[in-house]
Amino acid sequence: MSAKFVLKVSGEQFMFNLQAANGQTVLTSERYVTKAAAIQGIASVKQNAANDSRYELSESGRHFNLKAGNGQVIGTSQHYSSEAAAHGGMDAVKRAAAEGLVDDQT
Repeated sequence: MSAKFVLKVSGEQFMFNLQAANGQTVLTSERYVTKAAAIQGIASVKQNAANDSRYELSESGRHFNLKAGNGQVIGTSQHYSSEAAAHGGMDAVKRAAAEGLVDDQT
């Protein structure tokens, strides 16, 4: 299995999950009003994921947000057992975003 962005409908909105090659969701997007905006969100993840300064670790150190250059949150991680595991999750996002194709399930 390869990494992928799973694009789907959530209610009347669109969102995506970034799945690592092992199938685990490593990043979940915000909700978007249009499919085009969700696709732009995927492009933003691909553009920003490799940049360490775009990650914001929570105060608890157990989850993180990925932000665009304008500071807007474009994805949120799952909750991890430790700060070290959260940093491992950031590395997983970097790898998955670099190779992820879009699986359009809308």
